[in-house]
Amino acid sequence: MMYEFCEKHRIPHRKTGKLILAQDESQLEALNGVYSHAIDHGVPMHFISCKEVQTREPAAVAKFGALKSPGTGIVDSHSLMQYLHGAFEDAGGDVALASCVSSIIPISGGEMGYQITADASSGDTAVITADTVINAAGLGAIAVSNLLLPHDRHMKAYFCKGTYFSYSASHPRVNTLLYPAPVKGLGGLGTHLTLDIAGRVRFGPDVEWVDNPADLVPNAARMDAAVQAIRIYLPGIEASALSPDYCGMRPKIVPEGAGGVGQVDFVIREEKGFPGYINLLGIESPGLTSSLAIADKVVRMLYG
Repeated sequence: MMYEFCEKHRIPHRKTGKLILAQDESQLEALNGVYSHAIDHGVPMHFISCKEVQTREPAAVAKFGALKSPGTGIVDSHSLMQYLHGAFEDAGGDVALASCVSSIIPISGGEMGYQITADASSGDTAVITADTVINAAGLGAIAVSNLLLPHDRHMKAYFCKGTYFSYSASHPRVNTLLYPAPVKGLGGLGTHLTLDIAGRVRFGPDVEWVDNPADLVPNAARMDAAVQAIRIYLPGIEASALSPDYCGMRPKIVPEGAGGVGQVDFVIREEKGFPGYINLLGIESPGLTSSLAIADKVVRMLYG
């Protein structure tokens, strides 16, 4: 859906492919799990040998082979969101920024909709009613959900910070996204190599559990660990060319060590007892890539 959408609306994107690299037998076993999951869901993937990895990406190391995802790509996220924002307003939607939802009250148990109170940064308060409510508040989604659901259904939000590192050297040159094998219980996909639309290399995000979701200052103290992690699959990087760039924050629905990649999924559900109210919880960065599919699923949940 994303490729078709970007093609149609001329949003910059590129199909790069992705290699997930295994360095030992346990990592190869982890890749088998990824492969089985992908095939079960109709996602094209196949294994390639160490020699094939070297042919495709000479700078990369995969001692026990790799899993190739030919359909993986990158998108200009700013252009994508800018287009979606404009299309929403063109269709009659209103965007109210800097507004904090302070209450959600069901009307006749939700059968007649919901009354939503929002407090603006200016000090003004607005009250609106809506037949349906879709909670897609990202880092604040669990807090919003807890405004409506009874106490015994409240959840706790956890936050996992990820620092990205820019890379200023021209070598090694890479044309494919490179990922280490997934680690059970880790809150992310490992410090992987990604590319932007201009072809610039960037590494990250790493995994740093924090209490404050507003803590988006890159942590220079994590540089050494990042270099060690990257050199496992890309030994030729120049450490001096790496520098902390920016951070992102993952909204987590389980704490550190409880689950990880492949163990915890997005929560997309109409809450029992609250018709027309949809919760989107724990939607981490793949949520942008899958946003159109998530929207399609939500529409089908609401309207059949």
